[in-house]
Amino acid sequence: MIHDQRAEKFRQIVENKFQIYNSLFMSLPYDKMTNIGMLLPFLYEESRTGYDAGKNPEEIVEEFFKNHTDLQNEEQKLELLFKIIQYIERQVVLFDSIEDAAFPNLHSESDNGTVTNLFERSFQDHKIEKVRDKLKDFSVKVVFTAHPTQFYPSSVQRIIQDLRGAITNDSVTQIDMLLQQLGKTPFVNKEKPTPIDEALSIISYLRYVYYDTIGELFTKIKKTFGNGHFHLHEDIIQLGFWPGGDRDGNPFVTADVTKRVAEELRSAILKSYYSHLKFIRRRLSFRGVSEALTQLSEELYAAIFDGKSITAEDILQKAEEAEKILINEHNSLFLDLLANFRDRVKIFGTHFATLDVRQDSRIHQQVIDEVYAKLYGNENTDAQEKFSQLIQHAETVNANDFEDIVKDTLLTVSQVSEIQNLNGLRGMNRYIISNSDAVKDVMNVYAFFKICGYKDEEINMDIVPLFETMEGLANAENVMNELYQNPVYKKHLERRGNQQTIMLGFSDGTKDGGYLKANWEIYKAKELLTKLSEQSNIKVVFFDGRGGPPARGGGKTHDFYASQGKTIANNKIELTIQGQTITSIFGNKEQAKYNFEQLLTAGVENDVFKNAKKDLTEKERELIIELAEISYKKYSDLKAHPMFVPYLQEMSTLEYYGKTNIGSRPSKRGSGNELKFEDLRAIPFVGSWSQLKQNVPGFFGFGYAMQQLKEQGRFDEVRELYKGSDFFKTLVLNSMMSMNKSYFPLTYYIKNNPKFGAFWNVLFNEYELSREIMLELTGFAMLQEEDPLSRKSVKIREKIVLPLLSIQQYALMKIQKGEGNKEAYEKLVTRSLFGNINASRNSA
Repeated sequence: MIHDQRAEKFRQIVENKFQIYNSLFMSLPYDKMTNIGMLLPFLYEESRTGYDAGKNPEEIVEEFFKNHTDLQNEEQKLELLFKIIQYIERQVVLFDSIEDAAFPNLHSESDNGTVTNLFERSFQDHKIEKVRDKLKDFSVKVVFTAHPTQFYPSSVQRIIQDLRGAITNDSVTQIDMLLQQLGKTPFVNKEKPTPIDEALSIISYLRYVYYDTIGELFTKIKKTFGNGHFHLHEDIIQLGFWPGGDRDGNPFVTADVTKRVAEELRSAILKSYYSHLKFIRRRLSFRGVSEALTQLSEELYAAIFDGKSITAEDILQKAEEAEKILINEHNSLFLDLLANFRDRVKIFGTHFATLDVRQDSRIHQQVIDEVYAKLYGNENTDAQEKFSQLIQHAETVNANDFEDIVKDTLLTVSQVSEIQNLNGLRGMNRYIISNSDAVKDVMNVYAFFKICGYKDEEINMDIVPLFETMEGLANAENVMNELYQNPVYKKHLERRGNQQTIMLGFSDGTKDGGYLKANWEIYKAKELLTKLSEQSNIKVVFFDGRGGPPARGGGKTHDFYASQGKTIANNKIELTIQGQTITSIFGNKEQAKYNFEQLLTAGVENDVFKNAKKDLTEKERELIIELAEISYKKYSDLKAHPMFVPYLQEMSTLEYYGKTNIGSRPSKRGSGNELKFEDLRAIPFVGSWSQLKQNVPGFFGFGYAMQQLKEQGRFDEVRELYKGSDFFKTLVLNSMMSMNKSYFPLTYYIKNNPKFGAFWNVLFNEYELSREIMLELTGFAMLQEEDPLSRKSVKIREKIVLPLLSIQQYALMKIQKGEGNKEAYEKLVTRSLFGNINASRNSA
């Protein structure tokens, strides 16, 4: 019933509004484009009916030109296609803004997963004290990454924010003006953003969205569960930050960049305090209080603009002085304003968000090898002997004695203490190692600190291995067991409060092992590492490297975390949020607050409300293992297919990601010209399948595995697993989301391609199989039947971008044939990437 009501409301305040405001596009100020708004529906209709009839994109676009325009030459046709792309890009922005503006009306304060719902449920079940106990020792951390999936320049993002407000107020005049501004504003960066640009873009969200959102949510939790004795710790919701610190495969992130970003984070939070204080001083104008707060404002100003030193403790001390005067002399008037300010200082300190350092283990080994060779002259020494000897090395190594990556690595480590002095220990307190698969990968980082002159007790950093490949995940237990036994590392962990953070990579795991296998291996690794850590008296925290779509660990995050049973440590929920998902899921206060609550309550619910469906029985476990292995074999066979990489290179947009000027990092890790599967980054890999509307990493092998059991007469076992396990159910529903965003008719033409036809059929047959068997399993009549709002949103977005996809495929076909203006067609492909990915929201 609630689903039906929300679906109707969505129709009224999203679909209908889009139709109304979309008509304003007719008057958008494009040069020579007055009739684009009228032509576009014809291209959509030609596409829809054409694909149903089995036509290819080239036939569809050429028929559009022939039936609806009088254009004769290629130059005119290309100009029109570019204008249509610009038009569709702005339609996507309008729909985003309308949907975001509708968010508060489509979601209630008492929805499942909200703090209010958690309180009501715990009150009814007499478990409020249990919730309070969990909240005392639990936290959520969202880590913003520099991954290049944010396609809107900052100028466009500002228009989007204003447009959202105008739509909320139904101000047609203002909407019209903003759409005109949108029509004149470029959507494409002229140059690649630098790591500093990326950092500043996300810092603006920290200042204008998360400062208030997290502060208000903290107050809400305190008030909801407060009873006079309950103390809510300030780390319950934390922010992490990778832009400027994540140098994995990004040669543009240097020690200087990291230091500058740390300074920008500090400056941003001090500016937020200064602005907040300005508002408070308008109310606290009383004698004594006013003077204390004015002095604090002046000290903040000096710290921001004159480089004066100020710590979180200094700010709190001044605020407490003002609070005492307010209580003793002014009847505690507006005391809540000052308490709210102090809470935020405790939450954000002078760091705002914790800046992480991340680098690839293979780069680390290269640095260790060069340093060791220079100090000891023996390059053939065992890797363990190298880090052991360097840890014992008595003298500080001079970074300037080396060049390039070695020098920069040592400078990065050397400046950690300086950043911690300025931003506080929370400002930078961990070093993450990509592609970890051995003890040396962690101990090499410890050795860096030692040779940079740190005493053991001065290494105020958590060293975090990132297990992301199938091999790395399989070896994780042995690596951590050996580390926990290592005398040097054991003492380091004691100094760090016997807490170990372990990162698990969903993106690369799925790319490497396929959807079902990757999720199962991560689940299993978490169980083994939980047990091992408990036996070693270590509190383990799992940090999940998740992307936007299910193929990169995304999808329905609350359902995913709420489905984990008691065999997995639940001390903290920590996950990455990449560029595009920042704007679509955490992009404004209402959405950010809702999604922070969803994460927080998922973790609390897991401990407080025990549910048998969360804990896998031995029979369920054996069945998932069997399905995962069958699925893995099927996916591995696909990867081994001789056409796998050539198909992506020649038939998809993979080669064009690096030309989009959306991110500072290269689109692949290796420097060679030959494209190797292992060098492919997960974002362009998953994104390219998404552009083809095939979404292979989100489902391939899953349906085949279930079909195999069905043929053995065991489908009832799979049905029981779906009904009995929240974990398996979440995987099925997320995979169905991937399939719902697929549209194979777009590439029907490839089935007749002499080179790739057979390979395309392998993909299509698996899609059809997976779709049919998952519908049979769930009893649904359509994909995403259980989530009508998301289904409706996907349907409208897919309708908007269908002409865009036709143009992109048309251009790719022209390039493959070597016809016409190759440079112009390549630009068409690149430009059509933007609108398609923005429309999909969590596609990359």
